[in-house]
Amino acid sequence: MIGNIDMSLVDWSRAQFALTAVYHWLFVPLTLGLSFMLAIMETIYVKTGREEWKRITRFWMTLFGINFAIGIATGIILEFEFGTNWSNYSWFVGDIFGAPLAIEGILAFFLESTFVAVMFFGWNKVNKKFHLVSTWLVAVGANLSALWILVANAWMQHPVGMIFNPDTARNEMVNFWAVLFNQVAVDKFLHTISSGFLLASMFVLGISAWYLIRKREEQMAKKSILVAGVFGLLSSLMVAYTGDESARTVSKVQPVKFASMEALYEGKNNAGLIAFGVLKDTDKKIGEKKVKEFAFKIQIPGLLSVLTGGDRDAYVPGLKDHISGNEKLGIVSTAEKMQRGKYAREILTSYIKSRLNNDSAQISAIKGVFRDNDFQNKYFRYFGYASIEKPEDVIPNVTTSFYSFHLMVVLGFLFIMIFSVALYLLFKGTISDNRWFLWIALLSIPLPYIAGELGWLLTEIGRQPWIIQDMMTVSKAVSQISTGSVITTFILFAVLFTGLLISEVSIMIKQIKTGPKH
Repeated sequence: MIGNIDMSLVDWSRAQFALTAVYHWLFVPLTLGLSFMLAIMETIYVKTGREEWKRITRFWMTLFGINFAIGIATGIILEFEFGTNWSNYSWFVGDIFGAPLAIEGILAFFLESTFVAVMFFGWNKVNKKFHLVSTWLVAVGANLSALWILVANAWMQHPVGMIFNPDTARNEMVNFWAVLFNQVAVDKFLHTISSGFLLASMFVLGISAWYLIRKREEQMAKKSILVAGVFGLLSSLMVAYTGDESARTVSKVQPVKFASMEALYEGKNNAGLIAFGVLKDTDKKIGEKKVKEFAFKIQIPGLLSVLTGGDRDAYVPGLKDHISGNEKLGIVSTAEKMQRGKYAREILTSYIKSRLNNDSAQISAIKGVFRDNDFQNKYFRYFGYASIEKPEDVIPNVTTSFYSFHLMVVLGFLFIMIFSVALYLLFKGTISDNRWFLWIALLSIPLPYIAGELGWLLTEIGRQPWIIQDMMTVSKAVSQISTGSVITTFILFAVLFTGLLISEVSIMIKQIKTGPKH
């Protein structure tokens, strides 16, 4: 127990949400990418009138449908958990966080679900062009769903466009467009959907490679590889570009996460970008937390300074700068932020007492304080630091952050190579003869899933202890329910989701072995 917070409840609530999110993300990216690939394949069919493209489209559409149905089930449970397990969070920011999720349900989900029936069951029942439009609208709807969910998550990483209402003790949205066009949201959306496109391309490439290995459906496989190779190469390049842009944004709005990604404890000029490294424990500490050092590393000199500051001489702050502060750079120490957060909390407590005592003069005075921009920018923005016990508690798990980020980057470059080789061999006309590459493509299917999960691991672990950056800690967000009920539902969800995953994989394997209908 910390204060009156049951940390076992917090840990189990986090575990349950993480379990649901991890399983959900096994299904979502394939839906995002495969929907557009279906639209591209069907467009080729409508333009050329060649029946083989219709057959190819319908085959991949069957696999899309299996994945689509199961993804919806996990997504609904995930959204309900905000109310059941994180009710304090939902109360504190529900007016903001709920808006994107509501739009997702009203606009994107209905757009997607309305036309998905036409897409699956409308073959030979509606004309070609209407069916094609339906397929494109399903793709747009699926990705719009991702947009609004990612906008909500981005706001948690970088809260903007809101004001705190002391009467309700809630944050309220005052600028919808600031929330929508939050730079974190823009980067996150582009990076996430392009990674989904990449994953779907690898999925199609790998399965097509299996057909070539088995010397089955060779024409279908080669045509599918053509679409997957082009779409995948463009997507993998987009992933690299948006990942770089996202890292630049993180360095500005979540600098502690950024320093953890690079395991950068001491800030420096001419900071090198770590291409590969192995961390080890040391006897050094920041407060009570052990400092990690590199047992081995390969770095590109000066590149981190160039990427974040524009030149090699730019200073990149380290974790020690953010904990102890750096006056030259205008970095406020964590201890000072804690004091400012406590002051903001005291003002709120005084306001609540004034309302209970019906002290209208004091109520009016404190309301004026809350409306003051200086108070908002200097004190209330650090409201969450009032819940921090020790300055070093704001440092996330450096080992997890570092390895998640760097493994994801390594995999990203590997994907560019795989798609490039696939297209080279395809245009050379020797792809069927290079069984070594076909096996690499087949065995690479799980890798984009791993990269995607690593990305979310970095996103969420890297911002701990915050559920809303600088404003609310995870421990303050949890619902006051029994730990036993969370453990019970955790076990139930683990069994349910594992069963769904096994079912999906089994059905897909059976469908792939059956092959497209003639």
